[in-house]
Amino acid sequence: MKTIVGIVCAVLLGTSAAKAEIVIGAVLSLTGPAASLGIPAKSTIDLLPRQIGDETARYVVLDDASDPSAAVRAARKLVDEHKVDAIIGPSVTPTSLALLEVLGPSKTPGISLAGSGIIASPVEGNKHWSFKLAAGEDIQAGRVFDHLAKTGISSVAFIGFNDSFGDSFIGTFKKEAAARNVPVLADERYGRTDTSVTAQVLKIISANPGAVIIGASGTPGVMPVLELRKLGYGGAIYINQGMANSDVLRVGGAALEGAFLPTPPALVAEQLPDANPVKAVATEYVQAYEKVHGPNSRSLFGATAQDAFLLIRHGAEQALKSAKPGTAEFRTAVRDAMENARELIGTEAVFNLTPTDHNGTDRRASVIVRVDGGKWVYVPVDD
Repeated sequence: MKTIVGIVCAVLLGTSAAKAEIVIGAVLSLTGPAASLGIPAKSTIDLLPRQIGDETARYVVLDDASDPSAAVRAARKLVDEHKVDAIIGPSVTPTSLALLEVLGPSKTPGISLAGSGIIASPVEGNKHWSFKLAAGEDIQAGRVFDHLAKTGISSVAFIGFNDSFGDSFIGTFKKEAAARNVPVLADERYGRTDTSVTAQVLKIISANPGAVIIGASGTPGVMPVLELRKLGYGGAIYINQGMANSDVLRVGGAALEGAFLPTPPALVAEQLPDANPVKAVATEYVQAYEKVHGPNSRSLFGATAQDAFLLIRHGAEQALKSAKPGTAEFRTAVRDAMENARELIGTEAVFNLTPTDHNGTDRRASVIVRVDGGKWVYVPVDD
């Protein structure tokens, strides 16, 4: 009888151990206006390791169709049905902000792939559980205005989304412009699903700025560039890291030639100087991704998903010392370890997070790149 009991206990223990897998959910824009951002993130998740420490890692990816309400439903499904230990995504700012109402109450750490600083700052309330790894708008703005100064451009105009992304991005850039006494001659907005920006672009051209800065993401961000070139604007154009993917290059075509952007270094990994601290990690990721998806298929949203995994893995490895996956204690321990990560080298930055900074990037998270011959070309600048 004791033998039978022992066998039953062993089987039960084995079953329990087998269920102690780490489950990482993802809410991504696989359809809708932001699909060009979500698809490379999904492609990156498909390549992630299936083990963290001694535990199996399983990934559950859901599509939010670029819609905030759908993002919330997807996140609740991940939390309630799949019992995820962390969530990667969403892909854009509006869906990421919507997800806060799930992350906080469920005490689930989430790492947004979007760019707006308001997703994870200030670290209070539901944002206690929210992280975002793309370089902050302030870091991007610093790079752009440094470059403007070097090229002698003395005035700017903005055109961007009329939503939380556009407000946050352009708001930060305006502050940088004011600090440097650079006149802002126009600020125009449009919707992500709009089919024309002619009226806005005509106003910008009439203001005659030295450079136009685009505060939009994905392929919808290309529309102002196309219209600016069509209507004869000959000044400098700066896009941003939210547009750094192959679909943007395809849609923009010749109109994008010569455009600049501040971007995490993964976009031009192989072109970086050897002294750049992220070059080795970024190059390894890019080579693995393009081995599967083809030359020049890299995307920053895929790279950000890779960095999200690296941060979650760091948190999970620490959490496994004190808690079991699938529990509130484990999720809390993952979150605590993530916000205390120091000098964590990713594909896009060296991360130093704190309880009051859930981004952790610095100037090393951004370089200046130019579109040249339909490719991303690194522009050496003084760092």
